[in-house]
Amino acid sequence: MAGRRAARDAISRDQWAALISAKDAAPETGAHRAPGREKAPITVERIIDAALQAVEAGGFEDLTMRTVATSLGTGPASLYAHVRNRAELGDLLIGRLCSQVALPEPDPACWRDQFMDVCAQLRDQFLRYPGIAQAALAVVPADLATLRVGEGMLAILLASGAPARQAAWTSDAAFLYITGYCLEASAARRQSEDADGRAIDPAEIEERLRMLPPEQFPHTVAHARELTAGTGHDRFTFTLTLLLEGLVPPPRA
Repeated sequence: MAGRRAARDAISRDQWAALISAKDAAPETGAHRAPGREKAPITVERIIDAALQAVEAGGFEDLTMRTVATSLGTGPASLYAHVRNRAELGDLLIGRLCSQVALPEPDPACWRDQFMDVCAQLRDQFLRYPGIAQAALAVVPADLATLRVGEGMLAILLASGAPARQAAWTSDAAFLYITGYCLEASAARRQSEDADGRAIDPAEIEERLRMLPPEQFPHTVAHARELTAGTGHDRFTFTLTLLLEGLVPPPRA
């Protein structure tokens, strides 16, 4: 995740240093003020809660600062006092999800299983909120919870004995694959039917591939079943396994 380029509205180095200092000094808390007669104040935690609820209901693409503000019974200006823009809000959302990921103590004896487990946790968090993986690609992460996961993934790969650069690039590639995988899954859910109202499932895709002219698409037609095979997260596991085997090949029997 650290290998991504900075977005146009990325924060400056001075802002970055101030952000880290503030977050490092702030006590960790997820508690909210008990309900009472006074209106609950707008806080970053409440903004994140409201934004995640909006994403869960309508997807990340439709998330706006105004939507979040409305759900909190206030105006967008109240949010900007805590969150600069939608991109920063997205970074905070990814940070919240990353804070739910449990990181193991790196173990050279089972580093592959550890890495796969962390990746699966990230995947499951992203899949809970349609399209939210897009936020992970929008800016270089500034939330310490997200960077914590990156640190943990890198530590696991370094425990394998792989060179530092290979471990770093493999970690970044895995994170990019997770986000892409989750974005595709979200898009598939939103476009599960064709113009005739028929479900576009793997069986339907296979049949459409078989309908292609075999003289132009001989391999696609012949291997339509293989191209559409896999259930659950089979492809997810397959792809990450290939990535890790390229990093440190398993010992030969």
